[in-house]
Amino acid sequence: MPEGLLQHEPWLRLVAFAGVLLAMAGWELVASRRPQRVPRRRRWPANLMIVVVDTLALRLVFPLAAVGVALAIAPHGWGMMPWLGVPWWLSVPLCVLALDVVIYFQHRLFHAVPWLWRLHRMHHADLEIDVTTGLRFHPLEILLSMLLKVVVVLALGAPAVAVLLFEVILNASSLFNHANVRLSSRLDRWLRWLVVTPDMHRVHHSWRQHETDSNFGFNLSWWDRLFGTYRAQPEEGHLGMTIGLKIFRDPRELRLGQMLTQPFRRPVPQPEGKPISRE
Repeated sequence: MPEGLLQHEPWLRLVAFAGVLLAMAGWELVASRRPQRVPRRRRWPANLMIVVVDTLALRLVFPLAAVGVALAIAPHGWGMMPWLGVPWWLSVPLCVLALDVVIYFQHRLFHAVPWLWRLHRMHHADLEIDVTTGLRFHPLEILLSMLLKVVVVLALGAPAVAVLLFEVILNASSLFNHANVRLSSRLDRWLRWLVVTPDMHRVHHSWRQHETDSNFGFNLSWWDRLFGTYRAQPEEGHLGMTIGLKIFRDPRELRLGQMLTQPFRRPVPQPEGKPISRE
């Protein structure tokens, strides 16, 4: 099983990624939640290209990635799960849950630590929010996130299938909860007791800082409720709220080159009498 998992891992990721991306993009076309003032042709090229940059950076710096590390340590019995004698069928869901809560706290850390925020703010600088916003992460943030996942995988002794399952779920969840799709209020209310819905996560992309610093979960919504960071709705409503950051309102900032240099620049906020995000 490990050999087959490693052999087919890239295809499993690609099929899951492409399938969810196309499904969410199609859903946005037939049932969008918010009208978009900035057209897709201005945003999508760079949002999609950043995936290529991130993938190349990961393959260069972490050729094994988290799944490869899990496969490498499996014969040696390293990590908490093997040491405690946790059976495989139980260690898989436990490791998926552990990785999910780690990513929740990583997200909070990237908002709380100024130099980490400078990397993460590229994700928040999108002037609209849709499925491609779920792809928009700076390569340095992606590398730091992978380093953390590798450390956690080593500490847990996580099975490779758990790591692969978690990463596929995480990528699919990011595409889903950033999508500009409309759900009925009843369905949204029930779903968000388990997973992060688009309406729940959209609050996190408000340019009001107290809303940006809420709803940090990507997959399970439990962590925000448990740790006191849950916010049900934006103050101005989903149609009236402003997406993005005060300091990156120029549409030229949507270009790939500008996006990659955003962590290293300190732009001046535009004086519009609106709430100012952290710099």
